[in-house]
Amino acid sequence: MDYNAQLDAALKRLHDEGRYRTFIDIERQKGQFPKALWNKPDGSQKDITVWCGNDYLGMGQHPVVLKAMHEALDATGAGSGGTRNISGTTVYHKRLEAEVADLHRKEAALLFTSAYIANDATLSTLPKLFPGLIIYSDELNHASMIEGIRRNGGLKRIFKHNDLADLRAKLEADDPAAPKLIAFESVYSMDGDICPMEAICDLAQEFNALTYLDEVHAVGMYGPRGAGVAEKLGLMGRIDIINATLAKAYGVMGGYIASTAQMCDAIRSYAPGFIFTTSLPPAVAAGAAASVKHLKTSQHLRDKQQEHAKILKTRLRALGLPIIDHGTHIVPVHVGDPVHCKKISDMLLEHYGIYVQPINFPTVPRGTERLRFTPSPVHSLQDIDHLVRAMDKLWAHCALNRADLTA
Repeated sequence: MDYNAQLDAALKRLHDEGRYRTFIDIERQKGQFPKALWNKPDGSQKDITVWCGNDYLGMGQHPVVLKAMHEALDATGAGSGGTRNISGTTVYHKRLEAEVADLHRKEAALLFTSAYIANDATLSTLPKLFPGLIIYSDELNHASMIEGIRRNGGLKRIFKHNDLADLRAKLEADDPAAPKLIAFESVYSMDGDICPMEAICDLAQEFNALTYLDEVHAVGMYGPRGAGVAEKLGLMGRIDIINATLAKAYGVMGGYIASTAQMCDAIRSYAPGFIFTTSLPPAVAAGAAASVKHLKTSQHLRDKQQEHAKILKTRLRALGLPIIDHGTHIVPVHVGDPVHCKKISDMLLEHYGIYVQPINFPTVPRGTERLRFTPSPVHSLQDIDHLVRAMDKLWAHCALNRADLTA
């Protein structure tokens, strides 16, 4: 076999389909986010505004977070020095787990290097703890959940997105005595829609199933203390395992699960993805703990973000652009073609200094390609105005039909 030819052919397919992904080299500037510098391929630089970041509240530059990280770095040095089992557990890791457990009103929490690893490690380990476990998974669950469920070797049922009737039918079709778990997300990040959480909890109670909730795009953003949609709806007590991230609204890095002390202890003891991974640097854990603590009492950032998201949606809708609006902080604009999606993204960056990455297959289904905007409290009204005017001009330039797309 000509291995190089095979690689060339695989990459050519992506180029031909218009969905080859390009890294945009940017330099975030402390205190200036969402402003950044784009390091262009020709060696020059351009001032840009980041519109697709997951640092939803700008906490990656918050003085409280940076102070905690500097103090930990000066006190302990760079890395953790090992896995959590072998010299990699510090006071900073324990403090962060305590903050997260308190956030979700759970007995305990378990820290991972990312929410992807937390999902993968936990969902692939649960069948070891509950032999014969059947996992019922929403069809639009994140790739990390899908991978964990696929790798665990247990039984799985995929139910239609947010379809309670389909979920009920699948629960009814299985052995009532079999252990069961329903895995779902609160906010689905590509459309920004929210699950029917209370009804799912009711089904879980009726069929004696555990509940596994991914709050990755909701922690920090919803609820009186930022614990997520489950807190906002008063349902945290009905969720058995909560997964979330420290890399989005909290602006740092890492992921975790929050549950009973017994559940966290079991995952800690059996999950290879936890046991054999070097723990987060203490400075990262310190920054994340400071961010979680701060956002428990900082509602104004959440309010400002929601206000800016609402303004952006209203203005884009007034232009007839096909936004997907489920009332959350995510603002997707449907394009429906990978080539046009990449073209608009490139033109926004080059001509207007607006950075938004195209979202193409396999992240979203073919034909649903979109630009996904994430307005933050630190985007100004002038930033929003500049974006809206640029989108209006480029939509016409690319000859995209507003009326058909919004039908």
